[in-house]
Amino acid sequence: MTKRDYYEILGVNRNASKDDLKKAYRKLAMEHHPDRNPNNKEAEEKFKEAAEAYEVLSNDDKKARYDRFGHEGMRSSGYSSPGFTDINDIFSHFSDIFGGGSIFDDFFGGSSRGRGQRRRTIGTPGSDLRVTLKLTLDEIAKGATKKIKIKKHVKCDQCNGSGAESGTSTKTCPVCQGSGEVKTVSRSVFGQFVNITTCSNCSGEGAVVDKPCKKCMGDGRVYEETTVKINVPAGVHEGSYMTMRGEGNFGKRGGPSGDIIVIFQEIPHEFFRREEDDIIYDLFISYPEAVLGADVDVPTLNGRARLKIDPGTASGKLLRMRDKGIKHLNSSGYGDQIVRVNIDIPKRVNSKEKELLKELSEMPNIKGNPSSDEKNFFKRFGL
Repeated sequence: MTKRDYYEILGVNRNASKDDLKKAYRKLAMEHHPDRNPNNKEAEEKFKEAAEAYEVLSNDDKKARYDRFGHEGMRSSGYSSPGFTDINDIFSHFSDIFGGGSIFDDFFGGSSRGRGQRRRTIGTPGSDLRVTLKLTLDEIAKGATKKIKIKKHVKCDQCNGSGAESGTSTKTCPVCQGSGEVKTVSRSVFGQFVNITTCSNCSGEGAVVDKPCKKCMGDGRVYEETTVKINVPAGVHEGSYMTMRGEGNFGKRGGPSGDIIVIFQEIPHEFFRREEDDIIYDLFISYPEAVLGADVDVPTLNGRARLKIDPGTASGKLLRMRDKGIKHLNSSGYGDQIVRVNIDIPKRVNSKEKELLKELSEMPNIKGNPSSDEKNFFKRFGL
């Protein structure tokens, strides 16, 4: 089964701080904790999945490799994610996150630090956007600047993204006292149970807008069409992608913006076929040109160029035109253009051409002589 994206699992964008990652993981851990979901296999798997995502993204080296290569980069390097199978391993691995001797001490009654003491920063991060950008081989070869129109959440210009009407501001949520969470404690014959939920009054932000902006209705952002400029580097290939930091959806009430993930798609070329940074071109020449040699014009990514065909060039021969290919993505220089020679056989000939061809076929150098191996083969069978 395909692994889910670690950022998607934690519900954060790619520029989330370590504190944001910790808060997001903590929230998921509480939601899917086995003690709160007894005999629930799905909750247990989500609990392990969140732990794996946090373990990678909270490590600077692992996060950098994951951002560049995804799950494949983690598998092909020494940075393998733990893939927790034992719940107790998760408890011990992250025991320092919440304080106390265990990862869950503070919300299962073991921590002396009150959750109401903590203050959250208002604003919810914006989500990432995914865009597929089609490119011609000419654009890929040299790089290009593309402008596209997309619909996304942008900052409200009336409240400057705060979500509050002019002259007003946000205030600490009176329900959760700024923690973003509400804790209820119940007792039974089996002991004390602590239930922690996201505060419904502030949606977990810890603050509320006293007087919402009329334009964005307190959201701090509006949904509209905007033009985005994408600078495409030369040498990208089908399926590769680039990340435009902070160009995604604007966050709610001043939260950080998400990213735009641009995935590149190659448009097939009329004449060329790509192999890495080289391009392949099929050249068709006549039989006389192959025998006698010729100078022919061939198309390249930079216009037409002159190519010399040596006398006696066989069909299928590959001729290399240096530095006529695609610019290397992460280094200087260019690939080559490989010209594959094909002998063009006419499908129809007139009577005069047929007579000349028959006459030509009897010529010694045209007719050809069997090799010694062929002679021995025929002799063996008395032919």
